[in-house]
Parts: sequence; C-alpha cells; structure tokens
Amino acid sequence: MALPPPETPIYNHPLPEIEDWLRSQDCERDTEEINLWYVKRPSWEAEILMEIDAFTVRYLKAGDGGRDIVRSFKYSLSRKDLNDVIFAGP
Repeated sequence: MALPPPETPIYNHPLPEIEDWLRSQDCERDTEEINLWYVKRPSWEAEILMEIDAFTVRYLKAGDGGRDIVRSFKYSLSRKDLNDVIFAGP
C-alpha cells in the first residue's frame, strides 16, 4: 500500500497506512492494546499511543531524574512533521 505524500495530514491516511508508517519506523504494536506502539532507538525508547485525535508519545526515562517525558501531537499535522517530531526523540 503506497502512502500519500509526506505533506498530507495524518488524519487523511487510512488506518492501515498509518500502521505501515509506524512499522517502517521500526515500531512494534502491543499484542494486547492494539492502539499502543513501542519504538527503541540507541539513545531513547518510547510508547506511542494512538488516541482519538492525537498521538501521545511517552519517552521513557528521558527527563530529569529518569522521569518520562510525555508529548501529544494532533492528527492534523502532516506525516512528515509527525515523523520529524516523534522520531527525533525527546
């Protein structure tokens, strides 16, 4: 399945294409909570929760004192923008 152009808001992507995009970023879906994804990079790891109108990203132990950093990104952002902000890390 081909993804729409990167400038397309993520809300204009069918769900299977959003899932393919997350897999292309080496994300893995939780086996029980199908709207929860995990991603690991050399210097950070995160949980990505697909909510009704936004991605909520929890960068695990990335803040001061080992606290999680939580950010929310609306689906009105383009796939390119989401790719840039989510996968750049905390």
